[in-house]
Amino acid sequence: MQHSIDIEKYGPRGEAMVQAVHSCVHCGFCLSACPTYKLLGEEMDSPRGRIYLMKEVLEENLSAEEAQPYLDRCLGCVACMPACPSGVGYGELLMSYRALTEAKRKRPLLDSVARSLIVETLPYPNRFRLAVQSGKIGRVLKGAVPEKIGAMLELLPKSVPKSNPLPSQVYPAKGERRAKVALLSGCVQTVLDPEINWATLCVLAENGVETIIPPDQGCCGSILMHIGEADRARQLARQNLQSFPSPKDVDAIITNAAGCGSGMREYGLLFKGMAEEVQAEDFAHKVKDITVFLDELGLRSSPALSKPLKVAYHDACHLLHAQGVRNPPRNLLKSIGNLTLLELNDGGMCCGSAGTYNIEQPELAHQFGQRKVERILSTGAEAVVSGNIGCLTQIQTHLRLKGQILPLYHTIQLLDLAYRGTRD
Repeated sequence: MQHSIDIEKYGPRGEAMVQAVHSCVHCGFCLSACPTYKLLGEEMDSPRGRIYLMKEVLEENLSAEEAQPYLDRCLGCVACMPACPSGVGYGELLMSYRALTEAKRKRPLLDSVARSLIVETLPYPNRFRLAVQSGKIGRVLKGAVPEKIGAMLELLPKSVPKSNPLPSQVYPAKGERRAKVALLSGCVQTVLDPEINWATLCVLAENGVETIIPPDQGCCGSILMHIGEADRARQLARQNLQSFPSPKDVDAIITNAAGCGSGMREYGLLFKGMAEEVQAEDFAHKVKDITVFLDELGLRSSPALSKPLKVAYHDACHLLHAQGVRNPPRNLLKSIGNLTLLELNDGGMCCGSAGTYNIEQPELAHQFGQRKVERILSTGAEAVVSGNIGCLTQIQTHLRLKGQILPLYHTIQLLDLAYRGTRD
């Protein structure tokens, strides 16, 4: 593809954007991997179509407003990247492009209100908990509010678990210490399902891992990174760079949310050309999903559930596609006695959560959620397991809409249940 993008005009990320645009040879391998193209059948709703649009905007042959609807419909699931034989860095391109255009974008008033609710609420657990608790009033008014705010209310649970704060500093290993890690506790997940973090601490301890919980940490910024709010994301990321121990002092920085892990591994790109770039790169290189860390470390023993259970495993996009993690969670699940692992065999199709996509593109997200739930139900599964709180919430919502009730677990929660069952 020919290009004449002014690299210097677009700052430190300009070279990466040009490289991604230049690498695309329009072969079409990405089409069958792209959920929006498969659903809508429109070239401009495919990765190669969007790359062409971004190229035209960057070359100033097309206005950002003209391209925006197609770019907004992109899930950012990056399922196209593993399918691409040319190694196009679509994820980096999309993230950089959104940061560039979002800063200049003029949204309609109601869209601006919905966006403000996202950026001022989701990254802050106390605010988010308050939003959920006041959701009953919102549901009464649901038919009278704009679609995006209505979609946000639809996704909120009727209630949330009681707050269950983690230890302030360290959770010790059981027996001989095999490793030392630092844990990202997260934001939305701490409100919607705080037991995921507790299960993480317990399973790590069972396997001889000491866990540091930095008391001053906060949201990793991933939610904001992926919707183009780069400056706000950097503010949050800086807090974590300061709060976490030096990467050389721990064996890994652990995350148990696929979206967070993907975003933290992109800290180098977020701080490209800035004073924190090297620090951010060092931090990013130490980030590991909990399943990857445990699979590499090896479990001390193989625990078992107290009763047989058939579970369907859903690949979170930001674990499978963005981080290339397929086998570790499956290896851990297969190590659990009395558990039968069922595959969806859908190529890691996105469930429609995709960060804030189910809020900002509710109609498309609904179709993706329904497709995912239909695939899950077709397996005869008795439960669903995944590695991302957004996916679990989206799937739960669409199971409920179908009148179906299935328990949903994070991978680490099933391991914790098995350890507790084995001990009992």
